Amino acid sequence: MITRYLRRGMAAGLLAGLLAGLFAFVVAEPLLDRAVELEASAAGGEPSGVANAHEGGGDAEGHPQREEGEGVFSRTTQKAGLFFATGLSGAFFGGVFGLAFAYFRGRMDSGSDWARSVSLAAAIFAGAALIPSLKYPANPPTVGDPETIGARTIAYFAMVGLSLLVVVAAWYVSKLLRERGVSPPARQVAVGLGTVAVLAGLLLVLPAAADPGDFPAGLLWNFRLSSLGTQLVLWTGLGVLFGALCERANRKELL
Repeated sequence: MITRYLRRGMAAGLLAGLLAGLFAFVVAEPLLDRAVELEASAAGGEPSGVANAHEGGGDAEGHPQREEGEGVFSRTTQKAGLFFATGLSGAFFGGVFGLAFAYFRGRMDSGSDWARSVSLAAAIFAGAALIPSLKYPANPPTVGDPETIGARTIAYFAMVGLSLLVVVAAWYVSKLLRERGVSPPARQVAVGLGTVAVLAGLLLVLPAAADPGDFPAGLLWNFRLSSLGTQLVLWTGLGVLFGALCERANRKELL
């Protein structure tokens, strides 16, 4: 059974990754081009690209950073490889999603695999993308000191891991309170306040995000929103497509 969910997850993740790549190509790439042009203008040279593929990794915010003396890919090469990168990463995350779904399926209260899939995708998006972005929003390649990229990367992934743990803990506590007969309003208020308190502590304790300096505020926030939008398309697509595949398989089993 686990193998079936793994295959469905990888298939759904591949398609969701391609959709996320399309969103990034249309919405985020023009913003990244403008950021690279600003970097080149400030340096008095021609834009030559950035160190890593867009949305694929790099600084603590999960975005590429250029370091002094580092070889880089041209923007044309990066754009050509964008869909390959998002499709491949989507298939990987889809496989992990399928395994997580196999584990949580019998422990979730939703009445259908569709609802379970969408709920799980929403929870992972919140823990892996939305909450971390409150502390470490995505930054263009020109933002941040290259010498601190290691420390910022560790802080970012620490925030992701801890956020996911908070989401899982909130679900577990809610389930425990429900089994003990606590009313829905009291349970939801208690879990909500507890989650907010823990997250507020994380936001205060972890190191501060990189200072954007004099980078144009409008371009910066558009870039951040487009990055978060790419993640939203990925996890929404994954939850919807995986749920649809599960429901289709369930209908076949009933025939």
